[in-house]
Amino acid sequence: MDWEIAAQGFAAMGSEARLQVLKTLIRAGNEGLTVGEIQERTGIAPSTLAHHLKFLSAAGLLKQEKVGRTILNQASFDQVEQLANFILSECCADVKQKAAKDG
Repeated sequence: MDWEIAAQGFAAMGSEARLQVLKTLIRAGNEGLTVGEIQERTGIAPSTLAHHLKFLSAAGLLKQEKVGRTILNQASFDQVEQLANFILSECCADVKQKAAKDG
């Protein structure tokens, strides 16, 4: 994952409401949720929710699929996992390097 994509993903999660929406979708699993179900669970106003869903979708953190007249929203687990791996990829590298040098 490159820095620009990582920055977009983290920026998308930089809002309390968007983070709440994403966590709600992660909790729902692969089945996903409709916009109405997300609104019910989060209490976010429909017009505001649409904005947040668009932002998360643009960052690749959620997938939207039209099923009949309904739009199903699903967390993009792969993208969320890549972001987590990106931020943790160098965890404790300095400590390990120092230990190897001292060792």
